[in-house]
Amino acid sequence: MAKLKISIAGGQRIPKGFVGMDIAKLKNVKYVGDILNFGEDSIWRQIKNNSVDEYECSHFIEHIPHGDGYHDPFFQFFDEVYRTLKPAKFAADNPNIPISGFAQFVTPYYTSMRAFQDPTHQRFITDMTLYYLDAEWRKTNGLDHYAVKCNFKFNAFYNVNGRLINRNTDYSQNAMQTQWNAIDDLVFIVWKEK
Repeated sequence: MAKLKISIAGGQRIPKGFVGMDIAKLKNVKYVGDILNFGEDSIWRQIKNNSVDEYECSHFIEHIPHGDGYHDPFFQFFDEVYRTLKPAKFAADNPNIPISGFAQFVTPYYTSMRAFQDPTHQRFITDMTLYYLDAEWRKTNGLDHYAVKCNFKFNAFYNVNGRLINRNTDYSQNAMQTQWNAIDDLVFIVWKEK
């Protein structure tokens, strides 16, 4: 059986082996509709629980608008990814990186001018934002009343700005912690355990 791999809001840039989910009917877009509609008539309802092997989504989540303070589309979006994603499988020789049942996201890092330059960006994503997708962390921090159900685990990585490529490790690490535009993008992978 073929794996179901979905590219969210990829437009015409859909990786090989993926089908698209987008608001416009374009080549290779299988799921057409408003990605931020979470009602009974949403495109998310076309995707069964625990059926997606892999999601990829690049430079979309920063466009998700804020909600009414309690029902936030950011959480609704990740709840749907969680509902539809298969539980993760890991390689026998590497229990830290999932090989199936995961979603990868790329978003401008909050200390990069790229996060601010696009007037359609609605929010800034930090490393700590990802903890809000983990039910255990929410409970430990007294935030389990938030209107979010997902319980993701995650790994995060950085696309470092090119000016740091040939710098020594100490300089680069210091720059990443203290300087604007040292990190271009936050890349993260989320998965559910069961």
